[in-house]
Amino acid sequence: MIQVAVHNAHGTRRVEARRIRTIVRRLLTDEGRGRANVSLVFTGDALSRRMNRKFFAHDRATDVMSFPLEIGGDIEGEIYVNLDKATRQARTYKVSLANETARLVIHGVLHLVGYDDVAAAAARRMKKREEFYVGRLAGKDSSGR
Repeated sequence: MIQVAVHNAHGTRRVEARRIRTIVRRLLTDEGRGRANVSLVFTGDALSRRMNRKFFAHDRATDVMSFPLEIGGDIEGEIYVNLDKATRQARTYKVSLANETARLVIHGVLHLVGYDDVAAAAARRMKKREEFYVGRLAGKDSSGR
């Protein structure tokens, strides 16, 4: 069973929880992960910056952070998506906020599944997979970037 919790913790912006849960479930199913417990928290710049500083030693807001809680068999983890940053990126890349948010969710889930984007070869592999899922799950304005 795949359980997906969506928490709208941003002060003014909200995501459509049903759409996010569908994206996460389809991606995990396609990746052969039938058992998962994923929590997604949608927040803003302030919390993103604090968390990025605390956990990654980067003193800036970031767009998405993934925290696997268990490695191996079942997928368990938390994903934090910064809707302020997603809004700016959507304008930059000329896509809808819903599309950019979906891209960030997909990126975060791929990290939970085991993809990594630190080394160049791994980053290319992850980006290719991300583009596949964005095209398949994110909607009509999913131009690559």
